[in-house]
Amino acid sequence: MSLEDSLYPLLKLYEAAPQPLKSLAGRVYRSIPSSLRYGPAYKQFQYEAQQVESWDAETIRSYHITALRNSLIAAAKAPFYAERFAACGVDPAKFNTLEQLAGYPLLTKQDLILHREQMVNPEFDARQRLYITTGGSSGVPVGFYLHKGVSRPKEQAYLEAQWSRRGYRVADRVAVIRGGVTTSKAGGGISYFDATRNWLTLSSYHLGLNRLPEYVAALNHFRPQHLHAYPSAALMLARGLEQTGLKLDFKLTSLLCGSEKLTAESQQYLEQFFNAKVFHWYGHSERVVLAAQGRTSDHLHFWPTYGFVEFGAPDAEGNREIIGTSFHNHVMPLIRYRTGDYAKIKDGEILEIVGRDYEFLVSATGRRISLTAINMHDRIFDGLLAVQFFQEQAGVVECRFQPGPQWQRNQDAMRIGILRKLGDDFTLTLREVTEVEKTSSGKHKWLVSKLQQ
Repeated sequence: MSLEDSLYPLLKLYEAAPQPLKSLAGRVYRSIPSSLRYGPAYKQFQYEAQQVESWDAETIRSYHITALRNSLIAAAKAPFYAERFAACGVDPAKFNTLEQLAGYPLLTKQDLILHREQMVNPEFDARQRLYITTGGSSGVPVGFYLHKGVSRPKEQAYLEAQWSRRGYRVADRVAVIRGGVTTSKAGGGISYFDATRNWLTLSSYHLGLNRLPEYVAALNHFRPQHLHAYPSAALMLARGLEQTGLKLDFKLTSLLCGSEKLTAESQQYLEQFFNAKVFHWYGHSERVVLAAQGRTSDHLHFWPTYGFVEFGAPDAEGNREIIGTSFHNHVMPLIRYRTGDYAKIKDGEILEIVGRDYEFLVSATGRRISLTAINMHDRIFDGLLAVQFFQEQAGVVECRFQPGPQWQRNQDAMRIGILRKLGDDFTLTLREVTEVEKTSSGKHKWLVSKLQQ
């Protein structure tokens, strides 16, 4: 068990504490050796991430067979998987070729919503499980369990390994604009210092021309080596600086941009404007597969030791759905999980992840709120089958939600949670629906906007 996982339930208390108390607690925590903070698995995954880049195809294939067999065996202990595997006539103990995986059933987000508790490996008790929720990039809320002492240390090790490709080093100063809530007031504070990681968290909810001088002042005082931001937030910052003539009086080493699509044109603009390298990657809360730009290439490459990736049949535009099987999380393995994300592939290389576009709600005072920021880990959507925001007037938002059988019907908590992120210059209406609006191809839409943006 890692100390970080043990303290995770106290995270919201830490974030709500006064800054002096946060700084004191954070410095104490950061002084603890990483082997204790993240647990022994952290070092194992650090080593694995370093070594895999030199592995040949046969070594990777052998690793895949072993890791997949372990995940399948762990999954088969759960009632949900045991029943489905038996119906398909597959036996994880006999898994010895990658081609056999095609005989196993696909897993959907709806399966997670409807059968989550039956997907848990009973060999692990509640103390070894960490419950996480995500709004889902398509507006489908999902809850699931991570493996304490394994899943989060693994993620930390792999993120650090891939960020190092653009000059990141552990303990570097990092400014973050990624959905951290600093205040629910439109005119409230824009930042706080997270001493546990030596990071300055800046609000992505208040970033606009009228408050840009505050962001510049905070950044110039902190002088980060890296900017860790949603691509939309990084672009808003760059364009704001360009339009106002305000300047950063330090040089960034890199911009770390994830969670949203980043086009080649946008990456080139950011690199030229900040005179720093941009690093882009693809991952998701379920921690099934992870892809990142290479050391010298801007194309995305999946980490072979993180999880196993397959691709669905091409759609009308030639894009293929990303299907993943998780490694190492034996509490709740996800087997052949349909992520709902699509990749554009050419000659065996991933050119881009399709979707995850920049979608914004607009407040009465003109603030632009990225839906990626709203779509953070939060239990307010737990038990819903789908969520969709509708807006046709600035500052007025309707949240349409489709209940599932496990929803607790607590609209007050949902309202409070959403408004905490939107702020006090929004009016929010909640509306229960039997089905949310979908695209012509049947995909969920996270936002329906009638505004001219």
